[in-house]
Amino acid sequence: MNQTKMDQKSKELFEAAKRRIPGGVNSPVRAFGAVGRTPRFIASAHGDRIIDVDGNEMIDYVCSWGPGILGHADPRVIQQVQRACEDGLTYGAPTEKEVILADLIAELVPSMEVSRLVSSGTEAVMSAIRTARGYTKRDKIIKFKGCYHGHSDGLLVKAGSAALTTSVPDSAGVPADYTKHTLVALYNDSDSVEALFQANPKDIAAVIVEPVAANMGVVLPKPGFLEFLREITKQYGALLIFDEVITGFRLALGGAQEYYQVLPDLTTLGKIVGGGMPIGAYGGRREIMEMVSPVGSVYQAGTLSGNPIATTAGIETLRILKADPSIYQRIEQKAKRIADAVQEAAKETVSVNQVGSLLSIFFTSKVVEDYESAVSSNTDRYAKYFGYLLDRGVYVAPSQFEAMFLSDAHTDSDIEYTCQVMQESFYS
Repeated sequence: MNQTKMDQKSKELFEAAKRRIPGGVNSPVRAFGAVGRTPRFIASAHGDRIIDVDGNEMIDYVCSWGPGILGHADPRVIQQVQRACEDGLTYGAPTEKEVILADLIAELVPSMEVSRLVSSGTEAVMSAIRTARGYTKRDKIIKFKGCYHGHSDGLLVKAGSAALTTSVPDSAGVPADYTKHTLVALYNDSDSVEALFQANPKDIAAVIVEPVAANMGVVLPKPGFLEFLREITKQYGALLIFDEVITGFRLALGGAQEYYQVLPDLTTLGKIVGGGMPIGAYGGRREIMEMVSPVGSVYQAGTLSGNPIATTAGIETLRILKADPSIYQRIEQKAKRIADAVQEAAKETVSVNQVGSLLSIFFTSKVVEDYESAVSSNTDRYAKYFGYLLDRGVYVAPSQFEAMFLSDAHTDSDIEYTCQVMQESFYS
């Protein structure tokens, strides 16, 4: 593959974007600020490749942050979307496709007996928490340090000087009162969760967790941790919410809850459920979801919820995954090849976490199993590694604390080339 060092058009577009868009991007990680590079403006994508406006072709391991499990522009999905567009883009009224997609979700993720479609993962999480509070008639929730659940006000929090202190907003513009009911525990630390329940035995509506943390890099749950969360929420009458915006339909056909055999009360989905189109969903047992308007008193609405184009892409993507579940074995094997190659070359200087088609390379010698070990990573070293790969046509996340995603479109030769470039980066 040719080296990709030309970025003149991307630089020009970035300067133009900064005049009209905050920081020149519509989502912060796209700015490449952590790696000291100019963001590549993408012109097109097919299979496992993306092509930027300067004509640089790159093997893509971001996959639009997860939904590209089939690769970019899968012709089976594109054909259905094109047909759907001919019938109109949005109606603001019910369609049969919403019913079909809801049935597919319930079939593949049985804990989601009843679900509501929304337009993003952030909206799904916000709505699931509101539903949990309405159902339990309690106000407090527990989230985990380092787990990201979208940018709604009540979830943009971090722990104080001690993990169990009162949460404070992690963003300007969020009043402290919005987060006073959000308690922060430590991922993979059962004692921190138990302490919060003991201090607030009748006040906690729900525990929300990424079953596999993927927003501080990929951090796997310790054996028994998810089972513990299931039991303690039952013990105290709280609900367990799995944020499967990343892991849903990616870690397994039934998501992380199938992979780890732990069933939550509520689940939030995004990414693949729309085949790459803007969509989200939340759902759970009927008795809980019937709290949602118009049946119940928990209000949530959206003009574009269940959009016919997004549901079309989601239906086709889920049908493909359902028809060929061996996809999951194939992409997991590809991820393992990369993980093994990196570990062999870097030895004890990095920590590699991999599960299914998700993996992260942490530039730390520590075993990464929680937030503190994740942030021990050397971000300067990651920036150099990122630049080395980018210049050689391998596109990975521009942040140490994001995941790599594999797709069914990644070819053996591209995996081999990627392993070679990654290994070389440690000797450069």
